[in-house]
Amino acid sequence: MAANGLHDNRSASLLTAPIELAGDWGHMLAHAVEQVLDHTRHACLDGIRLLSDRQPGRLRVDEHSSGQPAIWLHPDGSEMAWIIVDIGERDWSKLAYQFGHEVGHVFANSWQADAKPAPPCQWLEEAIVEAFSLRGLEHLAKGWKQDPPFAGDNAFGDAIAEYRRNIVKGYEALADTQGLSRDPAAWFAGHRSQIEIPGLNPFAQAMSLTILTEYEQAPGSVEAIGALNRWPGRSGIPVAQYLQRWKDSCAELHASPHLPLRLGELLGIPPGAK
Repeated sequence: MAANGLHDNRSASLLTAPIELAGDWGHMLAHAVEQVLDHTRHACLDGIRLLSDRQPGRLRVDEHSSGQPAIWLHPDGSEMAWIIVDIGERDWSKLAYQFGHEVGHVFANSWQADAKPAPPCQWLEEAIVEAFSLRGLEHLAKGWKQDPPFAGDNAFGDAIAEYRRNIVKGYEALADTQGLSRDPAAWFAGHRSQIEIPGLNPFAQAMSLTILTEYEQAPGSVEAIGALNRWPGRSGIPVAQYLQRWKDSCAELHASPHLPLRLGELLGIPPGAK
């Protein structure tokens, strides 16, 4: 039984759940969009143990002509994760980036009706899934070069890599300006009131690169995302409690606790802190 009493849904898999399209995709062919989404999902999730007990039975990807990418928290009791994106015509790099980020939220168990974002720890989930998306883009760029979804389109892998590189450069500049790259614990203590604002704020953007380094150095740590938010209060509890409940959730699912342990070290949050 899950931490909040939800039924065990291990027969479903985020990697294999059917993808359906909704919204206005303009002149883009549905099959082409589906190919990009499928390649992106595999780039993000291949080789990762999917241990959550609340995986969706299907994914809906809804193209909106305006607004921010998001998870639509629809209270209909279905096992569908509803992802909203906003891209231009055949902007495959942007689609992969936005879809990867939102799949990260689904991976982090933030797709059901009770998954409303809340401070003070929503920023940390945003940083975690942004790093997840950047990791996926790197894998996608390499995979596209070797086996593109469209025949003869190998060279577009370089465009994806450049798109990712530009995002990373911007975040590196933020990390340097904020002081994160020098002393993460001092960074967190000194900017905490600004950091704990919900959303992918500039501090969460900078932190995503620190988390990305953990994914690269300890690949098995990515599986801990599936243990997030499996407790009452979700992100609306203090960070020390959030990290402790995450570690407890990892133990329940037999997932690697490396990521919550490492984040506690980096942010200067000793076990048992308030």
